[in-house]
Amino acid sequence: MDRLSIMLTPVTGAVITGFIVIILFSLGFYSWTAVAIGAGIGCVLAWPAAFIVSRRIKENDPFWQADRPRLGGFPGPNAPEV
Repeated sequence: MDRLSIMLTPVTGAVITGFIVIILFSLGFYSWTAVAIGAGIGCVLAWPAAFIVSRRIKENDPFWQADRPRLGGFPGPNAPEV
């Protein structure tokens, strides 16, 4: 797991949960179970989606350099991931 995906996990979880709940509400399912289903799906898919987004950001960013020096107290890009 890389550090960027850790930061993206809550955001992607919220987006996925909101997307599923909006779809269920628009289909006429107005109950707490619709929200619970959306939250469950969001929790399950949050980290895999964040990992994919993190990899795509790192592959497509022309300024991402794996050999940058460390800045302050932050680990360098080459440091082992969590």
